[in-house]
Amino acid sequence: MASIVVVGPHPDDHEIGMGGTIALLAAQGHSVLLLDVTDGEPTPMGTRETRLKEAAEAARILSAPGNPVRRMLLDLPNRSVEHTLAARHTFAGAYRAAQADILFVPHPEDAHPDHRAVTRIAEDARFDAKLTKISMPGDQGQPPKYPKWLLYYYCSHLRRPADPNFVIDTSNHAAQKRDAILAYRTQFIDNPRNHGVVEWLDAMGTYFGSRIGAPAGEPFYAKEPLGLASLDGLVM
Repeated sequence: MASIVVVGPHPDDHEIGMGGTIALLAAQGHSVLLLDVTDGEPTPMGTRETRLKEAAEAARILSAPGNPVRRMLLDLPNRSVEHTLAARHTFAGAYRAAQADILFVPHPEDAHPDHRAVTRIAEDARFDAKLTKISMPGDQGQPPKYPKWLLYYYCSHLRRPADPNFVIDTSNHAAQKRDAILAYRTQFIDNPRNHGVVEWLDAMGTYFGSRIGAPAGEPFYAKEPLGLASLDGLVM
């Protein structure tokens, strides 16, 4: 089984972009760590305490029996994330601690400065995590590790259609995704500006599912070619 790290600029980005896939990966037995770069605060209705509780509940909802989805907060400052060497090494330490095989990070085209910065840091930290003869913050003494795959999910603030080059069938986990997003009550229930988000995400899931002949799907992008051992994994 693989060790998978999902990098999110703020709590709820992971669930919005790939909540169904997270639940699917956990159900398949993979180790899944949600890396929260910031606590997401301030927001109109939230507090640090409520956001941390909501994030923990969302992870619980996406977990599989006997295989919990874990969360880790790096605690960089919300609204002012910067691409620095220190930030890169903090990410790299988390990758090493998890001995990550696969990274999921936000798609680089985005209107939110935090999202763009986080993606750049996450990409560069992938390289830093493999460097020898240097320790990284929080690496827990784990050896250098280069995550083999870096994949992009969509949680963009830019109003442009997603242009994936693969879609994952999340039909059996669409309800978990919806429940996990609704666990962020301060963001999607208490805040009237965001009341339509869940329905919009449901519609997007239905649309991308239709592209592969499934009831629900989530889009992803890869800059590097994906290797297949056979055609068995293709949705026919």
